[in-house]
Amino acid sequence: MQVRDVMTREVVTVGPDTSAKYAAEVMAEQGFAALPVVDEDGVLIGIVAEADVLRDRLPADPRLHLRRTPVPDAPPALLVRGVMTTSVRTVPVAADVADVARLFVDARLRSAPVLDGERLAGIVSRRDLLRTLVRPDAEIRADVLRLVEGYTQEPGGWDVQVSDGVATVHRAGGVTVDAGDREAVDSAVATLARTVPGIVAARVLTDTPGPPGSAAPR
Repeated sequence: MQVRDVMTREVVTVGPDTSAKYAAEVMAEQGFAALPVVDEDGVLIGIVAEADVLRDRLPADPRLHLRRTPVPDAPPALLVRGVMTTSVRTVPVAADVADVARLFVDARLRSAPVLDGERLAGIVSRRDLLRTLVRPDAEIRADVLRLVEGYTQEPGGWDVQVSDGVATVHRAGGVTVDAGDREAVDSAVATLARTVPGIVAARVLTDTPGPPGSAAPR
């Protein structure tokens, strides 16, 4: 499954000359943790996060401190260009979501801009990845069955069971396949199943299946 399949395409962005206060308002009102910063051509040039606009913008209350905090010589940067981060972790639209999940965990990221070449194509977040894990088993089963039957051109020749995102694919009774062909097709079927959003694991069994359309016990 690729990032393009799960990313958010309608992305709220800001420009480098946008007010930092406005960027803070957007994040506070929309619940965003960060906003991509793009130039006039839509090329990603940075990202502005909650921490960037919080930094140095909440002066200490002198009534609550024994020692007064020195007054800064100048106010904090007022434009996004003065607070944004220019070193941005991005992912391409064709990236494997499994690789992105590892990036989020290892680098402790909450989201990442998605690029198509140099242009911003969307944004992918932890929440986007989590949504794939909570798809109903019935929807996952229907997608797997459609792909498998389309690939093998054997309508009614397969039985798919899905439980908690784990797919088990059986050959339906009465379908005779050469042993060599069976191994190649079964491998391709398992690979296809793993491309379906919401799939946690997939396997193809060669034993006798249950009635077509039956669901695995939960």
